[in-house]
Amino acid sequence: MFSGKVVLITGASSGIGAETAWEFSKHGANLVLTGRNEDNLDMVSKKCENISPNKLQPLKIIADINKEKDIEYIIETTITSFKKLDILVNNAGILKSGTIETTSLQQFKDIMETNVRGPYYLTILAAPYIIQNKGNIVNVSSVAGLRSFPNTLAYSTSKAALDQFTRCVALELAPKGVRVNAVNPGVIVTDIHLRAGMSQQEYQEYIEKCKYTYPLGRPGEPKEVSSVIAFLASDAAKNITGATLPVDGGRIVMCPW
Repeated sequence: MFSGKVVLITGASSGIGAETAWEFSKHGANLVLTGRNEDNLDMVSKKCENISPNKLQPLKIIADINKEKDIEYIIETTITSFKKLDILVNNAGILKSGTIETTSLQQFKDIMETNVRGPYYLTILAAPYIIQNKGNIVNVSSVAGLRSFPNTLAYSTSKAALDQFTRCVALELAPKGVRVNAVNPGVIVTDIHLRAGMSQQEYQEYIEKCKYTYPLGRPGEPKEVSSVIAFLASDAAKNITGATLPVDGGRIVMCPW
């Protein structure tokens, strides 16, 4: 399905990013994987190589999406190595909790730089190459971008911004044959909440609560998001652009409390 395509995935060292890398590998894509954790990225890359039909080895780039020079290096290295870019998956992101009374300006800055500014600049640099190949872009947002939740003010604001970014870029690039969409996951079983500061006990209680806050009665799995990302990036979705697609077990239709 993606044989001969060059796919760039940010935040590929764990969680949804790792699963997305494996999903594209199964379908024969040439991958560019970025992340900050070299050991994890090595593990993800090795599995990609093992499951790739042609045993294709991904190009690994250790980079920080918050640094302009790193973003420039990602695109430069991709084009130098493959001479083209077909698909961009803006997956890298961070989560922090806080309300208007407890969120610091520094937290807001950190979240916006990672979740919005990084994808914004990477998309700017990637766009000419994606236009050239009439490729597409998939942004990894959140159900928190589509509706409000308590204690996630900066995070929810960043994801709402990413959704609007998705729609605006989709409108701008559609005449050039480029599609731009977003997936909006609900709670997915990854380590993002633990990295955000939750204790193991708090996290387990949070996951348990999903039985009652999600119509399907459970949190999601990374694989359930990566398969939708691959669908949106494929020709099966060639008439879909500007979409923000919930992958949230029905959370969006439930009371936020």
